[in-house]
Amino acid sequence: MRWKLLLILVVGAVWTSPATANCPAALDFDFRPLAGAGKVNLCQRYLGKVVLVVNTASKCVYTPQYDGLEALYDKYKDRGFVVLGFPSNDFGAQEPGTEKQIQNFCRLTYGVKFPMLEKIQVARNSAHPFYRELAKLAGEYPGWNFHKYLLSRRGELVGSYASRVRPGDSRLIQAIEHQLAN
Repeated sequence: MRWKLLLILVVGAVWTSPATANCPAALDFDFRPLAGAGKVNLCQRYLGKVVLVVNTASKCVYTPQYDGLEALYDKYKDRGFVVLGFPSNDFGAQEPGTEKQIQNFCRLTYGVKFPMLEKIQVARNSAHPFYRELAKLAGEYPGWNFHKYLLSRRGELVGSYASRVRPGDSRLIQAIEHQLAN
C-alpha cells in the first residue's frame, strides 16, 4: 500500500508543470476567456512573454485605445508580447454589458484579437486578487479604465501606466521593446 502512495506522489510530482511550480505571484491566477468556458492559467500560458494587462470598458472616453492595443499586439506578438484585456464596470459604470456583448463589441468595432478574459473588478475596494497583487507590486490601483500594467518575461511588474498613457506613447513602446530585447 505504501509503494502505491509513493508511486502516486512521484507521478504527481513529475506531472507538475515547471511554469506552475515557479510561478511568480503576478501570474499565479486562472481566468476564463471572455464569454468562454474553462480556465486559462496565466503562468502556463504567458510566463516567458512580455504581458500588458489592461482593464477595459466599452463606453469610456478611452475606449478608442482598443485600436492602439490591437496594433501593439499585432506588431509585437511574434516576438513574445501579449495584451490581456480585463473588462470591468468599476469606473463610471462604463462596461455594463454581458461578456458576450463585450466580446462582440470588441471584435466588431475594433477588430480585437488579443486575449480578452473574464469581466472582473479592479477598483481598490473590491479588486479581484489578481488586481490586488498588481496594485501591491505597482504601488497603485487603476484610477480609471484602460490602466496598464507591464510584466516582464519573468512575470515581474516593470511598469504601471495611467489611462491617459495611450498605447502608442513612446514611454510605453520603449518599455515594451526593452522587455522584448531581454
